[in-house]
Amino acid sequence: MNVNPYRHWSPTTIMTVVATVLIPLANVIGAGSAVGEPTTTATLVERVTLTPQQETLVVHSPAMGKSVPLTVLRPTGSAPAPTLYLLNGAGGGEDSASWGSRTDYTEFFADKHVNVITPLLGAFSYYTDWQRDDPTIGRHKWETFLTRELPPLLDRELHTTGANAVAGISMAGTSVLNLATHAPGLYRAVASYSGCARTSDPLGQAYIRAVVQERGGADLTNMWGPLNGPGWRDHDPYLNAATLRGLSIYLSSSSGLPGRDESLPADATADDTLHMADQVILGGGIEAAMNVCTRQMADRLHQLNIPATVHVNDTGTHSWGYWERELEASWPQLQAALTR
Repeated sequence: MNVNPYRHWSPTTIMTVVATVLIPLANVIGAGSAVGEPTTTATLVERVTLTPQQETLVVHSPAMGKSVPLTVLRPTGSAPAPTLYLLNGAGGGEDSASWGSRTDYTEFFADKHVNVITPLLGAFSYYTDWQRDDPTIGRHKWETFLTRELPPLLDRELHTTGANAVAGISMAGTSVLNLATHAPGLYRAVASYSGCARTSDPLGQAYIRAVVQERGGADLTNMWGPLNGPGWRDHDPYLNAATLRGLSIYLSSSSGLPGRDESLPADATADDTLHMADQVILGGGIEAAMNVCTRQMADRLHQLNIPATVHVNDTGTHSWGYWERELEASWPQLQAALTR
């Protein structure tokens, strides 16, 4: 039985999601700066080879004043390969809810000609540049690190082709759209799995509050300033969707209804049953909200005549089995963009 991804959510968090996300959801259903040369230079602190195709790089970020461990999946052979930045969700890979521990992505990419980069820090940060350091979760300048400091170092150390894509789940499903919006020319493709592109409306802000404030214990206004202020509008991919023109875009979500991963074996324990109840009730409710966000973003892109692949599953919750299958389903489109 998979570890329940919502086991750290407090009753306050659950009530916040129900009261401020799920209830407004029913009403909803019913009714940039250019990328240039880095101003600072990231440095490689350590490089550890785990297998012929997997490494851990530790890279120091001057902007954040700390070193960041990265899981790196390498292709076979010596030919230069493109790069996929694959981001974890709210836990940032600091807990057991990560691509490495919850999926078979290493096996999937074993025969793919691509470098896959996954940071193992960034919990509750939204992988963005925070306006102010937070006394609880510290300094976050992830946009600077991911779009300015890190790419030149990886291009040099990994001998890449210079072609990049970015993908992420849940919290990072929002982050990757913002990174692509704020870094024109850096990425060729972006994939958002169960993310919410609305960050300056009540539904999107309620979910961000649940992640950053309820789970992370951080001051929400330290991230993008006062709610509904210019910082939030600048980080709303829905409002800034026109800047995504020219990218290969993949959006996906599920309905929130129980699906193929919401069943228990005959020998399920009481803990298994409790965890599955969380996945069905809380995970289902969160995914229903992400479903609304995904459909809204798809409609916005359609209004702007920006092509996008939109995959909305009839069933499924906010959980890893669906994300793993969406990563695999989106790979042919990401690969085509990276190799064109």
